[in-house]
Amino acid sequence: MPNLSFIPATRWTDRRQVRGLRGELVALSYLVSCGWEIEAHRFRMGRHDVDLVARRDTTVAFIEVKTRKSAECGAPAEAVSARKQAILGKVAACWQVRFGRPGDVYRFDLVSVWERSPGGASVEHVPDAWRL
Repeated sequence: MPNLSFIPATRWTDRRQVRGLRGELVALSYLVSCGWEIEAHRFRMGRHDVDLVARRDTTVAFIEVKTRKSAECGAPAEAVSARKQAILGKVAACWQVRFGRPGDVYRFDLVSVWERSPGGASVEHVPDAWRL
């Protein structure tokens, strides 16, 4: 069994993971400024996770965040394959069983974060980006 020890984000060495975390924090701030309450950040089920779970009244959004510096690797929406959507659906179902409330309405959103230099970012929020 591998040695699984906690490593603080400040000591991460993989630039993609660091960029992803920065993007999630930008998305989180954006959603809060739009009136959403964050229920979970990186909600895990096994080795899979949903980046953000946000609530506004009875609407619960399971949000996948994609952070890019450029469109060189394709648009963020292209990175959420049917397989990834199915995995997110399973993790979302786990969250619903544990924390869902009667009357909740669920959807899957995509938030694209485009990093701009120096230190800025732009955010695109696609509500109800896909359905299972």
